[in-house]
Amino acid sequence: MSAHQAPVTVRVPAKVNVQLAVGAARPDGFHDLANVFLAVSLYDEVTAAPAEALSITCAGPDADQVPLDRTNLAARAAELLAARAGIEPAVHLHIAKNIPVAGGMAGGSADGAAALLACDALWGLNTPRAELLDICAELGSDVPFSLVGGAALGTGRGELLTPVGAGAFHWVFAVADGGLSTPAVFREFDRLAAAAGTEIPEPEASPALLAALASGDPDALAAALANDLQPAALSLRPSLAATLDAGVEGGALAALVSGSGPTTAFLVADEEAAAKVAAALEASGTCRATRVASSPAPGATVLPFSPAGV
Repeated sequence: MSAHQAPVTVRVPAKVNVQLAVGAARPDGFHDLANVFLAVSLYDEVTAAPAEALSITCAGPDADQVPLDRTNLAARAAELLAARAGIEPAVHLHIAKNIPVAGGMAGGSADGAAALLACDALWGLNTPRAELLDICAELGSDVPFSLVGGAALGTGRGELLTPVGAGAFHWVFAVADGGLSTPAVFREFDRLAAAAGTEIPEPEASPALLAALASGDPDALAAALANDLQPAALSLRPSLAATLDAGVEGGALAALVSGSGPTTAFLVADEEAAAKVAAALEASGTCRATRVASSPAPGATVLPFSPAGV
């Protein structure tokens, strides 16, 4: 094994679920999903540098909410990779945070995928892609997509990926105050389903949505967006309804809760519309901040090394 002594930085995208179909709870507590992931141009960067022992630092919006212990998926990624290689996870991981924290955009999962790729490069392991994806799936359901990026259908609990076609789309994201726990949102989904007494169908990807995604037609995609977790997220955080309304009133083609929330996603026609919708959302007072992004975006990518100051 040859190790690079220079730090390695990996850039990794956020995601939005353009369709999230959720099945009934499985015996293991997970839910089968049909999860159409789309990577968007909001990025975290994770830098891996040689160190005496595993440590993590974080900077950026809401960095104070990011755990700096071994519950962080970036730390777990380094530990799992090192264990497979039979080495110590002697690395310092620095997370430059830009993806909303606990916001339904897979920020923690993205950091796990980025740390995995950065450590693999730093330690000169050249781990096969399939093995990296196995480690990602062990880390969490959304982590494999963070490595792959682009657009994909996730089945099982979301970790089994099939690439799908995607044209270019423009988005605005509204960041809420505070996070929402993904397990809590799934528990509320189960509670609402039990209260309604309805049988939950097997989750399936919508052919209309996949066709709209591939076409690059924002109006067609707007008509097909769907998130089965949205009623649960709104039940736990009713104020999100006002944010969704404000974005649509501001000119968005469609609005939905991103994943388990509480970030809300607004599909818009173009960059000009994105600026108008972002301004309307900020003026509405229904969110803490907005982010404008495009899709699809590449998955976790090692950035070229440049010495400080160059």
